[in-house]
Amino acid sequence: MSDTSHSKGHEFHMVPPSPWPVMGALAAGALLGGSILYFRDQQVWMMAIGFALTILTMFFWWRDVIREAREKYHTPVVTRGLRFGMVLFISSEVMFFAAFFWAFFNASIMPTAAIDFTWPPPGVVAMHAWELPFLNTLILLTSGATVTWAHHALKNGNQKQLIWGLALTVGLGFIFLCIQSYEYYSAAFGFRDGIYSTTFYMATGF
Repeated sequence: MSDTSHSKGHEFHMVPPSPWPVMGALAAGALLGGSILYFRDQQVWMMAIGFALTILTMFFWWRDVIREAREKYHTPVVTRGLRFGMVLFISSEVMFFAAFFWAFFNASIMPTAAIDFTWPPPGVVAMHAWELPFLNTLILLTSGATVTWAHHALKNGNQKQLIWGLALTVGLGFIFLCIQSYEYYSAAFGFRDGIYSTTFYMATGF
């Protein structure tokens, strides 16, 4: 237990007033509201502002968390809470994507009369799974391996391997985004073209 926790009588870090929760809520509201406007009439400015504010909020909030860690405010109790929060975050992400995959498989295995009982729906030209989607999947899996390599290098104090692992991860991430952007640009269907395109863009876009 640190000297700070002894003086307070407990191990919890009492965070001073911060603007980032309020800013994050406003940014998320602007992002979601702007997304609805964009899907309806192609007005992208509000969604772009919300996205930019979200990125800024994440940057400054994480900066404060890192500073608190360097100043020894993260006691074992605080660290355990942060780990538990990460577990909850990952669990929520699993459920988030499970909803989209559920919608996709439900529509593809049991197509309804709204799409003439066929999958893909009439008029939709599906992408070939063994071309760009397969390549991007390999890149995504490889980036997971390189970031794991960087994590182990960090734990072992190997700075050279850490830099190489992070550099490869960032490079693979950039290549992934470029291929994904080209895939979206060359797709023969748009976001509002039915259940197939909606689940495709939501599951792959997030």
